Amino acid sequence: MKIKRFDIQNFRKLKCCKIELSDKTTVFVGANNSGKTSAMDALAKFLAARKFVLNDITLSNRKKLNDIGMTWAKEEEIDPDKWMKEIETIMPTLDVWIDVADNELHYVSNIIPTLDWEGGVLGVRFIYLPKDIQKLCALYRESFDAAAKTCSSSPKVKLSLWPQNLCDYLGKGDFFHTLFETKAYVLDPSKMNDDALQPTDYLMECATSNPLSGLVKIDIISAQRGFSDTSDEGVGEVNYHAQNLSSQLRSYYDKHLDPENEPSPEDLKTLKAMEKAKEAFNATLSNKFHDAILELEDLGYPGVNDPKITIESKVSASDTLKHDAAVQYALTSNPKDNMKLPEKYNGLGYQNLISMVFLLMRFRDDWMRIGKAHRELLENRIEPLHVVLLEEPEAHLHVQVQQVFIRKAYDVLTKNQFLKEHSNFQTQLVISSHSSHIAREVDFKDLRYFKRLPATKDCIVPVSKVINLSGVFGEDNETTRFITRYLRTTHCDLFFADAAIFVEGSAEYMLLPHFIRNKYQKLNQRYVTLLEINGRHSQRLKPLIEKMCLPTLIITDLDSGTPTGHHSHTLPERGKGIISTNYAITQWLLKEKSLDKLLDLSEKKKEKNFTTPYAFKMRIAYQMPVNFEYNGKIYEAIPSTFEDSLVYTNFSLFSSTTGEGLMGDIYDACNEGLDFKDFHEKIYNLFRGKNVPKAGFALDLIYSVDPQNLQVPNYIDEGLLWLQALLDKHE
Repeated sequence: MKIKRFDIQNFRKLKCCKIELSDKTTVFVGANNSGKTSAMDALAKFLAARKFVLNDITLSNRKKLNDIGMTWAKEEEIDPDKWMKEIETIMPTLDVWIDVADNELHYVSNIIPTLDWEGGVLGVRFIYLPKDIQKLCALYRESFDAAAKTCSSSPKVKLSLWPQNLCDYLGKGDFFHTLFETKAYVLDPSKMNDDALQPTDYLMECATSNPLSGLVKIDIISAQRGFSDTSDEGVGEVNYHAQNLSSQLRSYYDKHLDPENEPSPEDLKTLKAMEKAKEAFNATLSNKFHDAILELEDLGYPGVNDPKITIESKVSASDTLKHDAAVQYALTSNPKDNMKLPEKYNGLGYQNLISMVFLLMRFRDDWMRIGKAHRELLENRIEPLHVVLLEEPEAHLHVQVQQVFIRKAYDVLTKNQFLKEHSNFQTQLVISSHSSHIAREVDFKDLRYFKRLPATKDCIVPVSKVINLSGVFGEDNETTRFITRYLRTTHCDLFFADAAIFVEGSAEYMLLPHFIRNKYQKLNQRYVTLLEINGRHSQRLKPLIEKMCLPTLIITDLDSGTPTGHHSHTLPERGKGIISTNYAITQWLLKEKSLDKLLDLSEKKKEKNFTTPYAFKMRIAYQMPVNFEYNGKIYEAIPSTFEDSLVYTNFSLFSSTTGEGLMGDIYDACNEGLDFKDFHEKIYNLFRGKNVPKAGFALDLIYSVDPQNLQVPNYIDEGLLWLQALLDKHE
């Protein structure tokens, strides 16, 4: 048994989305505020009985909720069935689709839709609805009318009394929790893949608010994991999710290991030792307090009829884990050195790692009723499905630890002999993360990308959609392998960015961040990922970018070539039938080869609009003619690479700045007094060839010249201004 998919409606930013789960580990990725945590919370609130609040309703639905309240305030009688259907369309909803094996039918008898069902997928809809809609209406109307009457009695006093509307009413105190409840309905599996939302069949209401109780066990490690600071003193109450490991150990001990809890024969030795320690301690206490008690009796208490004071201790092994230094870290391998520190003095990263791994072990052992907890089997059967939700495990962990953790987390949850022998008991791990290092360790088929969408006329607030990245490259296993390897060898945060910029060479990759930081302040404030990828491989990222609907600027080379033969590289010139051989230009975005047409193409035509699956824009930027003064005259130079475009754009700087390698060669070419055609050809040849040290040129340039003094090549300037304006518009 496994959760195949869950669909969320009207829950925070997730107005309507479908999220498929992998068989083992699923990782939610996406930019900040894209809804990853909301998806986790939706599962937790519906399946683990966490409390709902008014802000869980998608903000764009509030107007409709208030309109309903205004109607109630005017109508004396309401039709409960009509208004229940109206409210359902705006309330948080979760559809859970479970894949059930033939030998698991006895678990799901309460959610089988018809006697004709022969196995496969089953669906349950959870909706947060009013317990009694007529009572809700009456209570709201009473408060609303009272506020209106008070205001009308003093017309000169301008006050905004509660409640102003239905949202205002439900947002006060605990009303939203006490007047609403979760209701569950069985769904029709044959309509699982319909585009339109399946209507709720109110005749299929389940007998309980959570018919999956006993089928699915939910455990959660939230992102808000507090850490012990070295200045903190003492330990508070035991918290199931406390970062303090001693608290977790104590909780685990109480449930699984405590010898006083239904003692077994192997516990008798421990209990005997504890009783002996108790007797010895009691004798010591009696002796120590003897004089104090006698002094108290001299005051007349206790009297003849009063009970005598005795001192007796209670020895509990669990109490030994309640102090600040219950867990310590040895700093040397020799126990005789006694060089130890309490756990709160260990690094935050290790505290987080140890805490998470121990919680995963705890979840597994609780589920399997390991140790003392196995006696619960007499009352409760083990749930066939264990779902663990883990938010942002990367906190305080360096890169290597993040990668090791994501590779081992699922193994920790399933390291149990019973689970190995009984395949009907399954575990699904769901992780939300902002870490590109974690995302790179996971196959594309296990990634779910949360895409932020801008507000529209139909939805006045930004919402998110979830894109399943499994099968993004179809059956092209070679491309899948290449992209996976590429992302794993680069620090790529593509899945968490507002936009992407592709550059073709190492020089652009080094200098572009300086350009953005110095010249494009608004763009510098955005989360933009910069990827260096060779031009002939950029098209391999095409399916991924188009699936993610990520605004993208591609900065590439014109790659001028001869129109016949093998299209060998040639000096770019007008009117000679020269073509571009760049795939992104000729096949992907522009589908135009003619150099003459490309040089005169308007900015607008370098932009491409995509509408599926969601609207987004891409733009390509390639070298454009540069007009500059050379030997006292204005010439038009047509560059073919980033480097020669940079030289023409900053001619006066390069003609006055010498250096090593290419910097020296460029300086010489600028000052030799060649005619323009020869100068143009020489600059072209300096940067043409397989062994040209372009990365070294960029490093020499950064060393010799303050990047703030560089003028940005025109084609890059146009592209960055386009991306900056696009992100401003989204904002």
